[in-house]
Amino acid sequence: MKGSSSNHMLKYFLILLAIFSYLNSSSASRHGPSKIAADRRFIKTSCSLTTYPTLCFHSLASHATLIQTSPKLLAHASLNVTLAMAKSTSAVMLKMSKSPGMKPREVDAMQDCLEELSDSVDELRKSIGEMGLIKASNFELTMSDIQTWVSAALTDETTCSDGFKKNTVNGKVVRAQIVKTAHMTSNALALINSYASLGG
Repeated sequence: MKGSSSNHMLKYFLILLAIFSYLNSSSASRHGPSKIAADRRFIKTSCSLTTYPTLCFHSLASHATLIQTSPKLLAHASLNVTLAMAKSTSAVMLKMSKSPGMKPREVDAMQDCLEELSDSVDELRKSIGEMGLIKASNFELTMSDIQTWVSAALTDETTCSDGFKKNTVNGKVVRAQIVKTAHMTSNALALINSYASLGG
């Protein structure tokens, strides 16, 4: 009787081991080297349609396993990395605006720019929120709203960068940050437009 019980336990253990091995191999196949390479190729091909493809790929490649080959997830991820960049740029500018030695004109330009960036961050946040609510019945209307908000964010960032002279140290630092943010926003808009053209 004791031997029979041991046999049952052994069989049960072997079944569990087999199930675990199957799930493990299944997960490995989903996220193995060849799958990740395919996901990265999808991102690279999609980014080739943007204005700044190298920046696009470098900002999104680390999210390949999340994006996989989904145009929606690609657009969503692009918005998220752009929002992170916009918030980072805003934080850098806020710190710079409080540093000593800033010329009055630069301080004014910085304050105006911070307002523009604040609007841009809000517009990107709203776009990300709407991306999560997309369904077949509201696809066109929702995508139109997202396109409008991201376009507005890009305009705000461009207006912000125009307020700084290129020939000053602070101007160069600020412009470099804002221009990168604007380029990422431009790429996000291109990926959103591409997704919108698919009709969901």
